[in-house]
Amino acid sequence: TNSLTIATTRPETIMADAAICINPNDERYTHLKGKKVFVPLINREIPVIEDEYVTMDFGTGCLKVTPAHDLNDYELGVKHKLPVIDILNDDGTLNELAVILVGEDRFAARKKIAVLLDEAGHLEKVEEYKSQVGFSERTNAVIEPKLSMQWFCKMDQMAKPALEDVLNGDVKLIPEKFVNTYKHWMENVRDWNISRQLWWGQQIPAWYDDKGNWVVAKTKEEALTEFLKLKDIDGVFTEAEANGFKHQLAPFVKQDPDVMDTWFSSWLWPISVFDGFKNPDNPDINYYYPTNDLVTAPEILFFWVARMIMAGHEFRGQKPFTNVYLTGIVRDKLGRKMSKSLGNSPDPIGLIEKYGADGVRVGMLLCSPAGNDLMFDESYCEQGRNFANKIWNAFRLVKGWEVNEELENPNQQAILWFENRFNEALAEIEDNFKQYRLSEALMATYKLVWDDFCAWYLEMIKPVYQHPIDSETLKVTIGFFEKILTLLHPFMPFLTEELWHDELFGEKGELDCCIVASYPVVGSTDAALLKEVEVIKGLVAEIRNVRNTRQISPKEALPLAIKVNSAMDYEKWLNIVFKLANISQVEFVNDKIAGAVAFMQGNDEFFIHLHEDIDVDAERERLNTELVYLQGFLKSVDAKLGNERFVQNAKPEIIQNERNKKADAEGKIKIIEESLAALEG
Repeated sequence: TNSLTIATTRPETIMADAAICINPNDERYTHLKGKKVFVPLINREIPVIEDEYVTMDFGTGCLKVTPAHDLNDYELGVKHKLPVIDILNDDGTLNELAVILVGEDRFAARKKIAVLLDEAGHLEKVEEYKSQVGFSERTNAVIEPKLSMQWFCKMDQMAKPALEDVLNGDVKLIPEKFVNTYKHWMENVRDWNISRQLWWGQQIPAWYDDKGNWVVAKTKEEALTEFLKLKDIDGVFTEAEANGFKHQLAPFVKQDPDVMDTWFSSWLWPISVFDGFKNPDNPDINYYYPTNDLVTAPEILFFWVARMIMAGHEFRGQKPFTNVYLTGIVRDKLGRKMSKSLGNSPDPIGLIEKYGADGVRVGMLLCSPAGNDLMFDESYCEQGRNFANKIWNAFRLVKGWEVNEELENPNQQAILWFENRFNEALAEIEDNFKQYRLSEALMATYKLVWDDFCAWYLEMIKPVYQHPIDSETLKVTIGFFEKILTLLHPFMPFLTEELWHDELFGEKGELDCCIVASYPVVGSTDAALLKEVEVIKGLVAEIRNVRNTRQISPKEALPLAIKVNSAMDYEKWLNIVFKLANISQVEFVNDKIAGAVAFMQGNDEFFIHLHEDIDVDAERERLNTELVYLQGFLKSVDAKLGNERFVQNAKPEIIQNERNKKADAEGKIKIIEESLAALEG
């Protein structure tokens, strides 16, 4: 045959074709290698080229290459040194290079070309085909790839130190999953098109004369001086001749109308914000550059972050920052990206009015895992508001206590416990901050305040209603509260700053603010003491559970008997147990008490005699249920410890923890079995 069949969705660009491309492995077209073909309708001769870019089983296997009007074709054209024939004007009409249909709109030309091809016998068939077409988000016009003169910044050498910084850890991306994406971008970097055809922005400082020559200068006067240097290379012009040259050239010198890409100014930000270009050795930039942390979005990791690193090395010889924390995309609870079209984007002002600024802030942070998307749910903001209310109510409680200076401090154990618990939580919070786990840091703070401080500590030390508190306990508690405010401040700045300046925390100057207060320092912790308090909290919870299940009033004091099977010293904690569990008396026994309600905490047994007949069947059912659970739990622990791979690979402390679980479960099972036997007796 003396023709080739080409499939195209854009017949109006046939006149701009520069070649036909075939895959060198396609046996159907081996006879075409090195040949030339004619473009229909205009009979212009173009070559047949070979490239594995062409997919043999897509279309006819022959690709029309139009470098001026397709991005991929342009790359092929550069690779094979093809001519670029731009047949479109800026308004989308065909120009003289098209030869035919000159002045026609591109879409009208598309239809007319099809008719012309058919009339000339060059159209094989027309069929429906769905293709991806880009549209302008502002005008909804079909985007047309078009070559134009642009300014570029050469990137290959500039990218190397920026890539090395990330690969060797000098600049850390958090989370690390983005390192591979960064590496791919930087190893395949292209020259940066820095010019934009916009009416706003920083105008490119390039100036042209009437002959197309150009110079770079800040002002037109400086540009004229640069053109003079090009003209008077040897410097022989007299002053009058030089001035005359400038005067004659001035009307023809025009500045490039393009402006800089917005990122071309943004990449200078770490330096320019401290006036580092005009005043490169000033105190501010010497102190703050390089800075520690940058918080930004992963979608501008290359557009901004990588380029700032490049600029840092290019203009100051060092990186601009050490850590880059990459936030996630805010999505709704169904996982959809927030958008106006979906109508799922909440009004932040409305949320603030409903839940408070701190409540919304906490709500956002609660669902903000590092580098992962935020599944936003308004209920998180409600949780944040409730947390703020909890803190406020705790403040009102403490501030409302009256003091009796003559009272001794009965709360030494509670104070000692919370001091240790605070240090334990602070270490966890700081560890989370170091790893940029902000939501985990907030949750650790949340639990410390809500559970440990409000639900336990304040209840431990709270005086009887309308009774005073001792001065030492109040002073220590206010100190704890003040430390808590400093922990909370990054998450809840408004509430904490407001409370910080209250008279409860002493007189403070105008600049003595929570935001600049010293952050607490982690102190030592007594692990054994913390473990003992967990046992006491479990004991109190069990006693409260006995009340709830038997509908006993919280005001009715109950007698408690303890059969100690461990090394736990309950004596020093009895003050707290009496207060929180409303116990009338405590008796230490060596044997089980028949007819009493029994439960376990750890390996120790506890009995509450209710002076009423116990429902033996119900108690047996309860114990059997707990026994079945513990036996299943023990089975799972035994399976894990019997797994040779687990024992070989797990850390020693993890293995020991599993062995402790096994011993604890075995001890509880033994006690339950004894209790069941006693019921049968």
